[in-house]
Amino acid sequence: MQQEQTTSNINWYPGHMTKAWRQMQEDIRLIDLVIELVDARIPLSSRNPDIDRLGQGKARLVLLNKADLADEEQTEQWISYFRAKGCQAVAVNSQNSGGLKRINSAVQEACREKIERNKRRGILNRPLRAMVVGIPNVGKSTFINAYAKRACAKTGNQPGVTKGKQWIRLSNVLELLDTPGILWPKFEDQAVAVRLALIGSIRDEILNLNDLAIQGIRQMQTLYPGRIAKRYEISEEQDALAVLEGIADSRKCRLKGDLPDYDKASAIFLNDLRSGKLGRLTLEHCEQTA
Repeated sequence: MQQEQTTSNINWYPGHMTKAWRQMQEDIRLIDLVIELVDARIPLSSRNPDIDRLGQGKARLVLLNKADLADEEQTEQWISYFRAKGCQAVAVNSQNSGGLKRINSAVQEACREKIERNKRRGILNRPLRAMVVGIPNVGKSTFINAYAKRACAKTGNQPGVTKGKQWIRLSNVLELLDTPGILWPKFEDQAVAVRLALIGSIRDEILNLNDLAIQGIRQMQTLYPGRIAKRYEISEEQDALAVLEGIADSRKCRLKGDLPDYDKASAIFLNDLRSGKLGRLTLEHCEQTA
């Protein structure tokens, strides 16, 4: 059993990720395009900052995954943000293949210079090679399976399922190199760690979920006021701990002695936030980066 820690001191880095990072550094020379999946609800916090360094000189495509759970207006702003940084960007929902159709044209656009250079050299049949990267639990394996229209990468709903490397030939024009999700070993900004924990990218087992729920309530009060009140039929015009107690009352989460069961109430709130029951939301607003 790993020691529980609060969200003010999150540092989770399984050992296999160090080895995977070294392998990616070796494999990048084989790659034409880096496809990076981020979570549309926290587009910057769900990126590994080392990916920019790894992908220097390569075509780039950012996929804002789980866009069906994110604030649509914010997602459009984030797409513009990434395009201004020189990356193609597309909003997708890996569990709905309809949204994946836009990816083919984005791949062609991102690799246009490479394709034209190959044509000038008389290279016509070489498939583009893409490395698919993303932090744990961002939906990378689910995306690959949906894009390939077959179960070719192991999936799971816990962070860190994929631990090996595999090439996946999609067609005569594109091959994907799947890689394990990489989470950096140290969080320099604990606000990033909290956002990752809120969407489920860090194992709940190592977190203090009461503390996490309280921080999530504060973010909802700031970014999406009124949603908690509507969902649980309580007042949210009070401090976050009182709101959590209100959620416990609303959902009849009580302990012996008629005390509020904060653990159960926290689990209910976090599940509602992550599953979309509190509405489509983005916990990292684009205008805050300016």
